[in-house]
Amino acid sequence: MKKTSLHFLQSHTNLANVIDEMAPDLFGEGFNKIPYNLFVEAVEQVPIAISITDKKANILYVNEAFSKVTGYQPADILGENESILSDKRTPRSVYYDLWYTISAKKIWHGKLCNRHKSGQRYLSELTIAPMLNDQGAITHYIGMHRDITQAYESEKRVINQKLLIESVINSSPIAMVVIDDKDRVILDNHNYKALVSDLDRGEPAGYFLQLLRDEMGPLWQLTQENGQGFNNREFKLEGKGRRKTRWFSCAGNWFVENEVNADAFFENTSKQYLILTITDITRQRRQMEELHIQSLKTTMAEDERVRSIRETLLGAMHQIQMPMNQIRAAEQLLKHKGEAQHTGLLDSLQQIQQSGEAAISTMQNCIPEILQTAVIPVNLNQLLHEVLLLSEQKLLSLDIEVHWCPLPELPTMLGSENRLRILFKQLIDNAIDALSTNESGEQRLKIATETDSELVYVCIEDSGPGIPLEKRAKVFEPFYTTRPMGGNQAGMGLVMAKEIINQHQGFIEIDPDYDQGCRVKISFPLHKQTAKRGI
Repeated sequence: MKKTSLHFLQSHTNLANVIDEMAPDLFGEGFNKIPYNLFVEAVEQVPIAISITDKKANILYVNEAFSKVTGYQPADILGENESILSDKRTPRSVYYDLWYTISAKKIWHGKLCNRHKSGQRYLSELTIAPMLNDQGAITHYIGMHRDITQAYESEKRVINQKLLIESVINSSPIAMVVIDDKDRVILDNHNYKALVSDLDRGEPAGYFLQLLRDEMGPLWQLTQENGQGFNNREFKLEGKGRRKTRWFSCAGNWFVENEVNADAFFENTSKQYLILTITDITRQRRQMEELHIQSLKTTMAEDERVRSIRETLLGAMHQIQMPMNQIRAAEQLLKHKGEAQHTGLLDSLQQIQQSGEAAISTMQNCIPEILQTAVIPVNLNQLLHEVLLLSEQKLLSLDIEVHWCPLPELPTMLGSENRLRILFKQLIDNAIDALSTNESGEQRLKIATETDSELVYVCIEDSGPGIPLEKRAKVFEPFYTTRPMGGNQAGMGLVMAKEIINQHQGFIEIDPDYDQGCRVKISFPLHKQTAKRGI
């Protein structure tokens, strides 16, 4: 075999010229050419399958590596056509491209499905180059190929595994994203991509990561360093414009992956990633909110009933007290005159006085008490939002445009949730009643919250008829009303509102500079000193 291949190489003058040109670079100026036997041994021992054919692809030479890859020994294959290795699974178009390229004296590089001598298929990565004589004509072809079946199968498994993971992730009903240690998105699913346009807050991962870091504080760094996960971190996103408020629950797990670049070949390095899941829980939270609102309606209805009884009894006492005062004045006048003829009248007045006082005492005992409630940290935004939901049907029926302008990061204050809810319900009901009598102009209700270092502010304004300047000082007096029917509908609503504000050491005023309706401004201290006594 070696004699045949050596004879072929020696007869190939073009290849000999190439060797003569390469000799000075390989062995120095003292050598004119590489010994042919050294060249033959190099070709024989190189760990790449090499074959040389004539112009018709008949095999003239193969090396040892060729035999290992194909299973054919030289005696089996010399003189045979290269097509003996071909498998029908390789498309004809590939062979057409191969012959078109090498016939044009160009090198072809590609992949073929070949058949081993045993009949087993293998994937070959093949390079074929034409060999030219001194006149530039093709005399032979040299082919080099290697079996890449295992590498191809491994690569395919990785790709299939990646596709499987992506398919699982994309089929998930929740948004999932993989983030590297620089907060860059490495992998995401369709539901996550939908969040990009739905939330309109830039990259959702960056936005939620910031929320998580702010909410978890030092715990974030601790869980990351320990590779621990986190669950059920809920966030409320206030809607902008026509976008409704939404709730999301976040969970995450860190994992470490070994690096695969060249730098990590000799030194094993790794990188940390975070799998973040973002679940839209808006529907569940709205259902919970509806149940909560129904519970509040029941509670508020009971409060309204108690308040109605209190106002009725207090009103009756007020109505009795006015003639009682007149009777008392007449009694004092008769006593002062001391005339005997008025003795009978005086006795009658005293009996009436006693009866009236007994009636007032009886009604006083019938007034239901308002029990003290616990003082806890409360968020006024939440309470105002609940009251708006309680009044939603009334607002919709009157076609009132609501401008809800809460301060996103409103600090909590100490107070009674229920009492404050009653306060805001009374003020918002008053604003709705004012708007219901406004026959012209826009129907607008605006509620805003603000804060500074010491106080938290609530502003409730409406575009109704407003309160005349001369009456603003009286609206917080018992049984005074600005309604046209006067005393028939007089009540204790704003008196009770002011009482609740006083209990919370707050302040209420009607803005004198607002002339487009009525604006009520309320302020509460952020730090109360009497919080433990209850309200």
